[in-house]
This record gives sequence, structure tokens and C-alpha cells, in this order.
Amino acid sequence: MSQTFVERQSDALIRVTFVLLPRFNMMTLTGLVEPMRIANYLSPAPQFQWQFVSPEPGQVTASNGMSQICDEFFDDPSAAGTIFVVGSWGSEHYVSGVLINWVRRMHRRGVPLCAVELGCYILARAGLLVGRHATTHWSWAPGFLEQFPDVILDEQLYTIDGDIMTCAGGTAGLDFMLRFVAEHRGQRLAAEVADQMLHHPIRPADGPQRQAFGRSSDALSAEVRTAIRLIEGHIAEPLPVPEIAARVGISQRQLERYFKDAMGCTVVQFGQLLRLQHARVLLIATQLGIREIAVASGFNTLSHFAHAFKKCFGKRPSEYREAWPEQDAAPSWPGTLFNFVDTLREKTEPGGDHPFPSSPIATPG
Repeated sequence: MSQTFVERQSDALIRVTFVLLPRFNMMTLTGLVEPMRIANYLSPAPQFQWQFVSPEPGQVTASNGMSQICDEFFDDPSAAGTIFVVGSWGSEHYVSGVLINWVRRMHRRGVPLCAVELGCYILARAGLLVGRHATTHWSWAPGFLEQFPDVILDEQLYTIDGDIMTCAGGTAGLDFMLRFVAEHRGQRLAAEVADQMLHHPIRPADGPQRQAFGRSSDALSAEVRTAIRLIEGHIAEPLPVPEIAARVGISQRQLERYFKDAMGCTVVQFGQLLRLQHARVLLIATQLGIREIAVASGFNTLSHFAHAFKKCFGKRPSEYREAWPEQDAAPSWPGTLFNFVDTLREKTEPGGDHPFPSSPIATPG
């Protein structure tokens, strides 16, 4: 996997083309544009030029209701520079033959491509990510891998694999574009752009996307971080708590005590929360049957899965799938894991309706 851009462009104006999909993330787009704008502001002459196109030209609306006017696709690869496909909520189901054919054609003509956030679905449908390293937003990784198992998915800020690049979105776009500015116009200019943006430190490509639940969180002990990594790595076939404790290197009683102090719930309860979030993504991002999703999420019976899912999200799995995303006016994430842990604490008060079992979850059988 290459960790450098394909080539340093000449001293001519650096061109960038943004392909915007409906409901793109405006914050992500702004993070991609602003480093170039500031680089132009700091330089004696403009250094970067960008344009917006879309398979649905005209005003393309972002997930926050703001919009950007986009032009039609064009055939001149020299006018493209580097193409960024920017997609977010809904892009997992977005299909456009015009877009697929255009990115394939541009790639054949030597135009570098970058998929941002859920823009990776477009490049994957175009067959351009097979056998390559790629990155997407961590919350969508399970659904993406179910559809495209031939892609080597890395959970990091961005990935550069030859002439194909991918970025997780959000503020990772700032770090990627600062790298982009450095590659094309030098590290000193990139550093001054970062100063203007008050963005320090500039994070490397392999920086972590998450800062909690076992991902570089100073608030969690090493034992709890290790346990969470083991739970995350065995979603479909949950490890028994004694085995987790053994792999961590402490007794089961110690592990439960550490976990209760750090997370406010048991190891099993927390593991089920992670598996339910995993199932939620599969429901909205794949065409897998609900029974298949239950098994892929570590539940050995459909009834157990349906009961736990409704307790967690307020809807049966089938209802949740049918309501997402076309009939929703705006994107919504049904609570964070910390919200669920807080709810768990409330529901375990005397007389509360306990939503999750305290006994170990059986593996699929």
C-alpha cells in the first residue's frame, strides 16, 4: 500500500473536483475545502482551484439542509485534477450508472480518486476497491464489509493506496487536505494553513478514528480497553466472559469489577450493546435478512434479537429497517453507547424493567 500521493503536480494551479451526493455531510465538505482556501489566502497567487459536480446537477442538499450548486459531469480529465466523491447518509443505497461510469472512465484516464466517508460505496460499486486498502467512517464499517468483503478496510483517518484514496470524513478531512497541501505545495505552507485553522496537531493517516471504548481512552484501564477490543473483534461469535478474563490476564471477578466501575454495566451487557449497534448498521446498510443479521450480530435466536433490539431502539428490527432512510426527514443516530449505559443504570434500579440479561449470551448455533 502506497502512503504517498501518485505524483507531485507541477507549479500550475492544483485542480480538485468534488462530486456531491444527496445528503452529503456539509461539515466534511467544508473541512476539505477550507485548507485549500486558506492556502490561497496565504499565497501570493492562487494555488488551488475547485469545482462541484453531481449526478443530479443543480442544488444538492446536504444532511443539515444546506445546499451547494453543482454542475454536470464533464469529459476532460485534465480539468478534473483529483476527484473527491463525497457521500454520507443514504449513500450506502445510492446507485447511479452515470456516476459509476464517469469515475471508471476518469480512473482509466489517470485521474486520482478519493472517496470520502460513504463515498467509498461508489468506488466499491465501480469495482475500484477490490483488493485495496480503504477507509470509511467506523460506524458504517460493518455494513460496508458485508457488501464488499474483497476490500481491505482499515479503521483510521484516511488511506492512500496508489491512485485511490479514502477518507473517513468529519475532521479527518482536515488532516487529509493538510497532507494534500503539503504534497503539492510544501510542508511549510501546510503548517501555516494549520496555524490559521488552529488545528494542531496534524494527525497522521493511521491515527485512530475513535477516542473511547478501547481506542486510546485514558479514562479506561488497560484491562478494560483490552476486554473491549476482544468484544469488538468477536461480534458474531461472542466470547464467554471467563475466556475474555483469561485473555486479559485477570480473574473473571476482577474483570467484572473493573468493567462495572468503568462502564457502569457488566461485560455481557456492554457486549450486547455493541452487538445491537452492529445489527442496527446492518439493517440500514445491507439487504441481509433479519435472521441473518441476528446471527451476524451474535444472537442465537430471532426472538431474543427482536426483543433486545426493541428494548434498545424502541422499534422492532423490521420497523427500524422500513423507516430508514427514505421516510425520515433528517438523519438520526438513536443514542450513543453512553446513553444506553445510563439508561441501563436507570432500568436496573429497584422495580425497573431490565432491558438486557445478566447471563452470558450464547453463540450462534
